[in-house]
Amino acid sequence: MNIQQLEYIIAVDNFRHFARAAEVCCVTQPTLSMMIQKLEEELDVRIFDRTKHPVEPTAIGKRIIDQAQISLRHFNQIREMVENEQDVAKGTFNMGIIPTIATYLVPALLNKRHDVGFELILKESTTNQLIAGIMNGTLDGGILAGPLNHAAITEYPVYYEKFYAYVSPHDEAYANKAIDLDRVNINDVWLLENEHCLRGQIERLCRSKRKSVKDSPAVKYESGSIETLINVVDNNHGITIIPEMHAMALNEEKQENLRMLKHTAVREVCLITGRDYVRKTMLNMIMEIVRNSVPKSMQDVSLKSYVVDL
Repeated sequence: MNIQQLEYIIAVDNFRHFARAAEVCCVTQPTLSMMIQKLEEELDVRIFDRTKHPVEPTAIGKRIIDQAQISLRHFNQIREMVENEQDVAKGTFNMGIIPTIATYLVPALLNKRHDVGFELILKESTTNQLIAGIMNGTLDGGILAGPLNHAAITEYPVYYEKFYAYVSPHDEAYANKAIDLDRVNINDVWLLENEHCLRGQIERLCRSKRKSVKDSPAVKYESGSIETLINVVDNNHGITIIPEMHAMALNEEKQENLRMLKHTAVREVCLITGRDYVRKTMLNMIMEIVRNSVPKSMQDVSLKSYVVDL
């Protein structure tokens, strides 16, 4: 068993095609197939079911590939550790970003990607996809709302973003300068779909302020985007809760519908990696770009005391 063989089975699993995997690994297909076959013979198992189209790993093959990803990541960390010690940032950083943050940070990160000295690859992902990607080695890190308190994840808080209420002009709460969630019926709060961590934070925030509300469906419609929720509020009734960066991006007319929350609520935006990630120089450069992309007021660590749990 050798490193090349581990790289080959990971490539085949990624592309589910021997020829494509061979092309990416810069070898001929017969060479790649022969090396994988030798590994299978050595282990006395079938890693791939070649009767399936596209090819699929067997049950034991999937476990072997998962372990191969971990082993390969640890192997690569030897060089990464030396580069970090020498304060060198090169190679590739695969990073996921949750959708409710990507809208604002991706343009800034793309604008600066040529200045950092390494390849920055960005992918929009849900929180669960981010964690899974870091665990299986397909992602180096991610930007999301925390805190996660995950045993295998290291979190680096980058900034703190307040929540605001966006209120329909047709709602009686529109007359208030600040929204007291104690007085808001959660059934009038429009939320994102379940896959968004922001939804969970808003549900927790609303329920913490209205202990008497039962766990009944909170909305009649669930959206995949904050912008859609804002349009729903504009044309119907009720309110939605939006993060500060989205509030800042609203046009002047929509700004009139913004209200502060009577009880300050904040989300903590973090850069996360696996516990064993060693390229701190890269992390520091990414965090610097992110911090330079948000107002200084969002970097006030005293806001941490107002963070809403996921």
